[in-house]
Amino acid sequence: MIDISDRSLTRDGKLLVLAMDHGLEHGPVDFEPVPETLDPTTVFDIATHDAVTSIAVQKGVAETYYPSYEDEVPLLVKLNGTSNLWMGEPDSAVNCSVEYAARELGADAVGFTLYGGSNHEVEMAEEFREAQERAREHDLPIVMWSYPRGQGLKNDRKPETIAYGTRLALELGADVAKVKYPGSGEAMEWAVDAAGEVKVVMSGGSKTDDYGFLEQVETVIDAGGAGLAVGRNVWQRENPVQILDALERVIYEEQSAEAALDAVQ
Repeated sequence: MIDISDRSLTRDGKLLVLAMDHGLEHGPVDFEPVPETLDPTTVFDIATHDAVTSIAVQKGVAETYYPSYEDEVPLLVKLNGTSNLWMGEPDSAVNCSVEYAARELGADAVGFTLYGGSNHEVEMAEEFREAQERAREHDLPIVMWSYPRGQGLKNDRKPETIAYGTRLALELGADVAKVKYPGSGEAMEWAVDAAGEVKVVMSGGSKTDDYGFLEQVETVIDAGGAGLAVGRNVWQRENPVQILDALERVIYEEQSAEAALDAVQ
């Protein structure tokens, strides 16, 4: 694996990835709560906050908008993704090569979704293998969106399932594992332990209230997690800077959710 502790993808060994691959994965509906975010420049502007260590986007958004921000925020290019219109067993089309991300887009890292447990797991794992080995050739860290799901999984957030997800990231050669929150600090600690030296970050998920969201992030940090990959819980807020100010305190200064909220309000 690549030690990313001293790279631009991290700050003090921790990560706050601002994700905006939602336009492909979920559709324009995700931008309705704050209509200005339909314009990617709005989210890129948010990503220039000091707390953000990279912005994660698909190829087309990177091509069009990143050249104006390449000196302000590191780029994490998502290599695969599938629209919410797809109704089949979980799968994710490969939309960008590592070579294109590195040479044409100026990526600092690449990301790849793997649906362990899907009927398409074998094919996806083989695609990840190729992406991981190409990423090594370009000295690019690779982040695995490790989301076990499929018709055989009735609960994709069980502690053992999330821990299996982080272990998949380790076994297949990822540098960072992005996983759902497993419900408790104890379960998150298990997931972190299962990942070995791979850094584990929590997926931000759907927008929740400020304190509940920050408390989950606090739990992840206390459990040994490396931070957060978040989209809607930042840019669906009317004041995204305030929540990023609070996240900066929780992730990098290891303050409590309560203390961080008190400081920024």
